[in-house]
Amino acid sequence: MMALFQLNPITLKRLRRFRQFKRAYWSFWLLVVIYGLSLIGELLCNNTPVIMRFEGETYFPIIRFYPDDTFTGSGHDTRPDYKAINAGEAFQTVGENWMLFPPHPFGPFESARIEDLEEGNKVYMIVQPNPRIGTVNITSKYEIKKTGAAADFFFEPDQKSLRNLTLTDYWVLPQSIKNGVAARFQNKEAPTVDTTLRSTQGIEATVALSQYKPRKRPPRNVRLTFREVPSSESNERYTINRLGNIAEKPGRVWSRLSEEKRGELTAMAAKRFTTVLDPINVKINDLEYRFVFEKEDIAFPYHPATSHPMGLDSAGRDVLSRIIYGLRIAMTFGLALVLISMTVGIAAGAIQGYYGGLVDILGQRFTEIWAALPFLYVMILMASVFGPSFLLLLFCFAIFNWIGISYYMRAEFLRLRHQPFVEAAKCMGLPNIKIIFRHILPNGLVPVITFFPFSLIGAIGVLTALDYLGYGLPPPTPSWGELLSQAQEFKWAWWLVLYPFVALFVVMLLFVFVGEGVRSAFDPKAFQKME
Repeated sequence: MMALFQLNPITLKRLRRFRQFKRAYWSFWLLVVIYGLSLIGELLCNNTPVIMRFEGETYFPIIRFYPDDTFTGSGHDTRPDYKAINAGEAFQTVGENWMLFPPHPFGPFESARIEDLEEGNKVYMIVQPNPRIGTVNITSKYEIKKTGAAADFFFEPDQKSLRNLTLTDYWVLPQSIKNGVAARFQNKEAPTVDTTLRSTQGIEATVALSQYKPRKRPPRNVRLTFREVPSSESNERYTINRLGNIAEKPGRVWSRLSEEKRGELTAMAAKRFTTVLDPINVKINDLEYRFVFEKEDIAFPYHPATSHPMGLDSAGRDVLSRIIYGLRIAMTFGLALVLISMTVGIAAGAIQGYYGGLVDILGQRFTEIWAALPFLYVMILMASVFGPSFLLLLFCFAIFNWIGISYYMRAEFLRLRHQPFVEAAKCMGLPNIKIIFRHILPNGLVPVITFFPFSLIGAIGVLTALDYLGYGLPPPTPSWGELLSQAQEFKWAWWLVLYPFVALFVVMLLFVFVGEGVRSAFDPKAFQKME
């Protein structure tokens, strides 16, 4: 039995040389580990428990399907919601009932519930000072004749003290205001003017002149409306959970509120979890503040959070789970495609190269005609007739992907068929099939082995590209290309670009390292120099 698997000295020498390339060697084992973990993805990322104990019996839901009636007595034969059952009374009160979920308890097809996300348990109470508003009526010489709640803008104790004061002594007027005032006193049509002024004390306010239409007589005075520009630093923001607790330290405004008023405001914030509330105004020491209650409306895609470190996609599905399952599908597809295409390519190239003559000519003409067929159109036609699927996509790729390797194998067989060891085998009367597979093929596998990692890179890349374009695997199959396609639609969802791209880049880079090591190990010249 050991003799069947004994490697020849040349192969052992090549393996030893491959191990000398540490980057390629460790990249190979890292790929093996990554692919192996993806094959047991159900034990790592899944919303179905691995094992559970219920009413004295042990169940393995990850292996076997159990209807909902088994655990709830609902009479339904549908798939049970294990997380809802685990949160139910039967598992929360009875100590003998328990479930063991995978380390990351989210499957690739499960849509997250909004109430389970972090922001679903928070309401933000924003305290904003209401800007003060006042009006002044001025003459053509900017003398104030009439005011309305404008004392705070002129640093005077009351409204009466503002009369007969000059506006320009307190505020620096831009040319747009001056032109607007002059046009109104000249009884000319003038548009609305709205600009920001700075007082002689360094305080900013917005001043507005309403639109003016010519009248029979010019106006005696012109009204300017002042509006305070509140500082962004004056806003206070508090995070309130469902229990009415505030996470932040009390600010200046909140500290000045009475205990009764604080309780009233937190009670309103608690109502915001279930209904929409209008802002309310609260007066504190002659200053009015606006209390706004906001609850972040959760929408998908959703940014990375504690329970979902790579975020959620547009359907609320966990990106980490879909990347792991997508890795398994991509590498399985690549391995199957390369193995099938190389098997067909080796057979076609071996027959053409070994027999030559008319067989070679007819085989080459057929290969050229087959290579001229439009692959994308054929795949779209097949998908429209039979529906997209993994096997159909693999079949469409395989019937075109063998052409390249057949050229190399044909050349190897044309070179080796006249070697002395082949002539000796023919003289001994060995059948052609034995000469092809026992004598020529082992000596012509160098291009097949060296091209294998790079062909696998191409297969994974093409599958990702087709999924990105929408011609690949049918939804909701986990796919890196499908995540990248969502990222194009939701350009602000950076996690849909970053994590699939990093996964694709790392896998392809590791295969490149392995390919370089294999090519160097099979190179007959260990050292080369140019003269």
